[in-house]
Amino acid sequence: MVGFLIRKFVKNYTDYASSKVRSGVGKLLGYVGIFFNLFLFITKYIVGVLVNSISIRADAINNLTDAGSNIISIVSFYIAEKPADEGHPYGHERTEQITSIFVGIAIAFLGFETAKESIVHIIHPEPIDFKWSAVFVLVISIVVKLYMYFYNARYGKRYNSTLLIANATDSRSDTIGTLGVLVATILSPILHFQLDGYMGLIVSGIILYSAYGLLREVTSSLLGEAPDASMIHDIANEILKCAQVISVHDVLVHSYGPNKIYATAHAQVDGRKNIMEVHGDIDKIERKVKEDMDINLTIHVDPILLDDTQTEMYQTLFDEAIEEAGKGAWTMHDFWIRPRKHRVDVYFDLVVPYEERRNEEELSNAILSEVTIEEPISLFIEIDHPIGLK
Repeated sequence: MVGFLIRKFVKNYTDYASSKVRSGVGKLLGYVGIFFNLFLFITKYIVGVLVNSISIRADAINNLTDAGSNIISIVSFYIAEKPADEGHPYGHERTEQITSIFVGIAIAFLGFETAKESIVHIIHPEPIDFKWSAVFVLVISIVVKLYMYFYNARYGKRYNSTLLIANATDSRSDTIGTLGVLVATILSPILHFQLDGYMGLIVSGIILYSAYGLLREVTSSLLGEAPDASMIHDIANEILKCAQVISVHDVLVHSYGPNKIYATAHAQVDGRKNIMEVHGDIDKIERKVKEDMDINLTIHVDPILLDDTQTEMYQTLFDEAIEEAGKGAWTMHDFWIRPRKHRVDVYFDLVVPYEERRNEEELSNAILSEVTIEEPISLFIEIDHPIGLK
């Protein structure tokens, strides 16, 4: 049904990278979610009153809050599709991630409330008036929530929407919660023991774990998690297709939403080449990456001297020193020298593991202690950490 609605009401629905299409799908699924959740709220609350089950009524209230979350989701999709403006030059796509945090908090709140209510029922159990109508409604609820989980997860991954994936997590938690209520409703009269509270406590733990996983994933993205290594390699390989480029390093990627990706990279070129010619070729690479990968790429050009005997001698010297000082864990790039009257200035970027805690001066001293040359050297290094490229 949902697939039919998307094909019917969302234009260009196969353009999975389009923020406009993603927002259209998100809003449509939000309206579908409101319909399902209101339907479940009404039916379960009525049945909960008829059979005197606090857990069924609580489950119904949860569906009502889910409908409220769907409304918030729809509003966030409207905000996320707004174009960039003066105050927000990178657009508004992170609204989805921010809203996903609120969904995660709502799931956690549900887990805590379920746990609290369950403890009360363990201490003060109340008999349930068993009716098959209650079982039927709960089974229907599980089927509907499973369906909501699958379509939110499917289209969340297809359109790269953290908010739809968050809604899928919420639906999965609801399914588990309702399943617990169903088990307690059926077994309590048979065993002559009120399982309502105990089952609710187990379910609350599962719900809280789901909330933790969702919040961890979304906050990691907002804090700036490491980019996909394959993306970095694709960018580097595209740059290396240019005949002017000798090597690539310091490829950095950061995003402001699924379709607002920015990247920078350093490309080494022959320093003797015509600067205008090099600039033209680099500009072509940036445009091609934008067209093919939809990534806003800025390339910094590092000119190097090729076939320079003195540079090659010092580079070999420091390659060996870094290998020895770093025990094979360090590498360097962007190496160049500047001969002075009474010394040689050496510059390069030193790539060390994140666990390395020594500062630039301490690392410089460690490297210089392995250098065997009589000529005075002044060493200037920039500390880097490995990101994607080895």
